[in-house]
Amino acid sequence: MKSFSRVLRLAFHYKFTFAGSAICALAVAVLWGANIGAVYPFVEVVFKGQSLQEWIDEEIDGSQRTVVETTERVEQLERQLADIPLEQQRDVRAKIAIATSRIVAEQEAEQAYRRLRPYINAYLPNDSFQTLALITGLLLLGTIVKDLFLMGQNILAARLAQLSTFNLRTLFYRRTLRMDLATFSNDGTADLMSRFTHDMENVAHGLEAMFGKLVREPLKMVACLVGAALICWQLLLLSLIVAPVAAMLIHWLSKMLKRANRRAMEEMAEMYTTLEETFRTVKIVKAFTNERRERNHFHRRSKQYYKKAMRIARYDSLSRPITEVMGIVTICLALLAGAYLVLSNETHLLGIRMSARPLSIGALLMFYGLLAGAADPMRKFADVFTRLQRAAAASERIYTRLDREPQIKESEQPVTLGRHRHDIVFDGVDFAYRDDQPVLNDIHLRIPFGRTIAVVGPNGCGKSTLVNLIPRFYDPTAGTVRIDGISLRDARLRDVRRQIGIVTQETLLFNDTIFNNIRYGSLTATREQVIAAAKRAHAHEFIENELPDRYETLAGAMGGRLSGGQRQRIALARAILRDPAIIILDEATSQVDPESERMIQQVLEEFIRDRTAVIITHRTSVLRLADQIVVMESGTILDVGTHEELLSRCDLYRRLHQVKSDSPDEGADPVAA
Repeated sequence: MKSFSRVLRLAFHYKFTFAGSAICALAVAVLWGANIGAVYPFVEVVFKGQSLQEWIDEEIDGSQRTVVETTERVEQLERQLADIPLEQQRDVRAKIAIATSRIVAEQEAEQAYRRLRPYINAYLPNDSFQTLALITGLLLLGTIVKDLFLMGQNILAARLAQLSTFNLRTLFYRRTLRMDLATFSNDGTADLMSRFTHDMENVAHGLEAMFGKLVREPLKMVACLVGAALICWQLLLLSLIVAPVAAMLIHWLSKMLKRANRRAMEEMAEMYTTLEETFRTVKIVKAFTNERRERNHFHRRSKQYYKKAMRIARYDSLSRPITEVMGIVTICLALLAGAYLVLSNETHLLGIRMSARPLSIGALLMFYGLLAGAADPMRKFADVFTRLQRAAAASERIYTRLDREPQIKESEQPVTLGRHRHDIVFDGVDFAYRDDQPVLNDIHLRIPFGRTIAVVGPNGCGKSTLVNLIPRFYDPTAGTVRIDGISLRDARLRDVRRQIGIVTQETLLFNDTIFNNIRYGSLTATREQVIAAAKRAHAHEFIENELPDRYETLAGAMGGRLSGGQRQRIALARAILRDPAIIILDEATSQVDPESERMIQQVLEEFIRDRTAVIITHRTSVLRLADQIVVMESGTILDVGTHEELLSRCDLYRRLHQVKSDSPDEGADPVAA
């Protein structure tokens, strides 16, 4: 419950909402006990055909008679002490002590009745039916007021739960965005989505139960138990003798439920992963007619979740029987002991004093009613109990991710990095995603400002990894990357990334308007600047002529309503609007048609002037833009030079050139990657 307690601390920030909820819960509890307390006047007064005035006069007279009779009994027992053997005097003295305590109790009761009588005579009706009508009216009014407080408490508890979950979700989202790219690669989107949705929902339900029933029901139970204790606290203790056993069973059950819920949530995250993979690759699934395989895979995942859910259901099924059995055992003990005391008109049970005065039938029935009133909240604990265990398990899963620190950290004393003007240097850089799998080895490379560098090589040679070090998506495991002489580890991340524009092979657009997708490059840009960027990217014409709502057209999820070339030009317009000093193009034209490629190349020729550009490409047409070409193989730089220089001395480059020259889409283009 450690993680869930941290969620509770978020809730306690809303002090007034919590206070209002607690006050409403207290009012519900008091009125709950008071309504049950109406049993006493019904049984003791109204059903005997008496008014309250007649009842209290009878109680005073009864106490006086009992005092006189018991005093005579004490005097008689004291006279017997002189005539009986010494071994029998002990029993007689015990009887005298019991009788004496009875006299004191009756005298105290008489004084209490006498203090109460003036108020009853002054304010309450002197008629049994009118008394019945009054008690019934008060019972109805009390129920209405109680329900109003109950509504208020439910609303405030829901508000507290939703506000706390809102803050937790916001905090989780903010912390997730701070994490480095490796975190997203390792965790996967589906796992994060499961924690943001399913786990957060369980936390919200747990908080609502916590500040709703878990505050209200114990107060209702306490109100009833206090009322029962005022009638006969000794009988109450006898009735609750089974409570420790029930507490031990519930503690065991809570651990089992928490563990089962955590495993079920992990299985739910796996289901999210399966769904995400299937829907994202649905074209491949259909193309290879593997629908049956995916159905079977999802069936197995669903079956695993079903088994975990049934384990929760089995544990959950035990919670209500435990509370109900404890409640019925409590009431049975009270029935047996209370009935004996009333029927025999005794104050002691097995030699143990149970009450100062004998219990009346009305008092005993009220005691039973209060015990039943305490059992009802206990029964409702079963639902609360299950929700809390789910919330605790969900909180652990959320805080496991929330407590992680990003590997890419800001320097404690960051150096201000101005706009890039000099060079980008890789100095002895090594990198590995995992210790046993090095990706880059001893990279030495200098890229002067304003130069365009193309990076080529076989798949998996480390091209994208090398480029991803520039915006500091990752940190080298050895060596240093510097921009204008400043190590990226020492510079502010914002200073580094705000002057870098990126266009990737997989064009990433938001499900927003075209205007907002372009403006994402600079959120302070005006409409005129956005349109100017679109014109430079050769996107303005198709936006105005082909899209139904022009710049207000929604791009769709991942830009799905646009063609590949249109998406790429929107992404390029976004990068142009940013006006970066460094532009990174990662296979930016690999998935567009020849016409779109020609347009994009025209844009790039103009745009990369007076900027440092790093291009990863296999397209020979794009390589014309490069001042130098870096050839990579197996995580190392094999050679650096112009196209002609590399053809003359680099075997790998010649092989790549030959492959590209023979490919249909490249034709006889003299430049190859």
